[in-house]
Amino acid sequence: MGVAKHVVRLGVSLEPELLAQLDRWVRGRNSRSRSDALRSLIRQGQAGERRGDPQADAAGTVTLLYRHDAPQVQRRLTAAQHRWGEHIRSSVHVHLTDGACLEVLILTGSSQEVRRAAEDLKGVKGVVQGEVALTLPALAGGHTGHRHPHRGGHAPGSGQPATNG
Repeated sequence: MGVAKHVVRLGVSLEPELLAQLDRWVRGRNSRSRSDALRSLIRQGQAGERRGDPQADAAGTVTLLYRHDAPQVQRRLTAAQHRWGEHIRSSVHVHLTDGACLEVLILTGSSQEVRRAAEDLKGVKGVVQGEVALTLPALAGGHTGHRHPHRGGHAPGSGQPATNG
């Protein structure tokens, strides 16, 4: 868990059916409480509103499914990744079958930049399917500048292991 924050208790009036829906949603998500569920719903609403801001600080994943034996697909994907290199923080490549590969890329930047990069990558000839998930670090009180200290792991912003000294 994180650092305890000051919270304010409030009362909420709901119709019985809406309360039943909330309780089903809480159970389905394995939430600890209605309060956790309501906080999550509020954050989702905020995210929806802020995603419309093209300059909002964003982080996202782009998941690409492609056949590695499709003509030139790997060369095209590499070229697209180099075009967006300043926004791509990490990638994972998995061989699913003899011919199918899955690549997941993590991107940061403005919401508009992340979306443009995602559309470019999804549009590479030979990509069979592409999915994008976008989130806003500000919802957790953060940003993508990556200026917080780390214990072990990697050196901030470098993509490389941390060194002592």
